[in-house]
Amino acid sequence: MANKKGIPLAAMERLLKDAGAYRVAEQAKVALKEALETYALKIGESAVKYSNHAGRKTIKSEDIKLATKVQGD
Repeated sequence: MANKKGIPLAAMERLLKDAGAYRVAEQAKVALKEALETYALKIGESAVKYSNHAGRKTIKSEDIKLATKVQGD
């Protein structure tokens, strides 16, 4: 997954530092990136299903919120 584009590693470092980390290993940034991208893909897939079920082609924030709630269960 290292060659795939997606969420920048700098954003992963920023998130971890915001969470209180003093230093962040490169492997930790990559691991967080992979976990967040996997989670985001699952949320996106669910949101698409919700918008389709509602007869829409456009994904709205309510679809994302519902998908996030369901994924968190």
